[in-house]
Amino acid sequence: MKIDVCISPCPNDTFMFHALLNGLIDTGDLELTPHFADIESLNESLVAGDVTVSKFSYAILPLICDNYRVLNSGSALGCGNGPLLVGKEGVKKDNLRGLRVAVPGKYTTANMLMDKMFPEVTDKPEFIFSDIADAVQSGEVDAGVLIHEGRFTYQNCGLSLIADLGLEWEVYCGMPLPLGGIAVSRELPYEIQRELTILLRQSIRYAQENPSASCDWIKFHAQEMDEEVIGQHINLFVNRYSEELGEEGRNAVKILAGHHIPEEKWSSLFI
Repeated sequence: MKIDVCISPCPNDTFMFHALLNGLIDTGDLELTPHFADIESLNESLVAGDVTVSKFSYAILPLICDNYRVLNSGSALGCGNGPLLVGKEGVKKDNLRGLRVAVPGKYTTANMLMDKMFPEVTDKPEFIFSDIADAVQSGEVDAGVLIHEGRFTYQNCGLSLIADLGLEWEVYCGMPLPLGGIAVSRELPYEIQRELTILLRQSIRYAQENPSASCDWIKFHAQEMDEEVIGQHINLFVNRYSEELGEEGRNAVKILAGHHIPEEKWSSLFI
């Protein structure tokens, strides 16, 4: 069976999927073809029901749970860290009212966190994630929420940290922050859905045991080519929840987005 797999070019995705999408583990009769897009484009495709397997932001889970399940492997959860709200020096988190704050898309977990943590911010123009730091630096916006590699390089643009939204979330509820996961269409045979979870877990273990194997592939797709930045990104967002979401991870997802999902749907959501 041929299946298109849609992921972002960020290092944690390419690190986890490298072995799976490059023939380094046995996929049997499955022929998996990678497609790359920024996270908001992936979210939009899932909301429209246009893809079979895709990375997604946990913020959109209530919008896609009728048509998709979530793989128990492949998630990115922040532990005391997450998207960064940054601005020029002098902007503080207690004086954000009336400011123009760039977000990496309305469907992103980053945008959901701004709604939860800083509801006074109502002017939130959407930018491609890789353009946000430049927009803040140029004065096009007053502040911006950085995801992916941008969270490690903002100081190079002369920007200052206002708040780590992952830390704000952990203080708020005491749980890790569910950022993104892997959605699989409910129309695929159940056995294939389950096999994809197992294969991705094997791919993650391969990457952890052979960390140099994926370096060139990760660099080719990354926005930020610096090896140190790539390493920081992977170390933060490929963790124990990536290999197996587990009960704690699922509970964190439920706190973030599950209150909008009926219990009967929740019971069959993860695979």
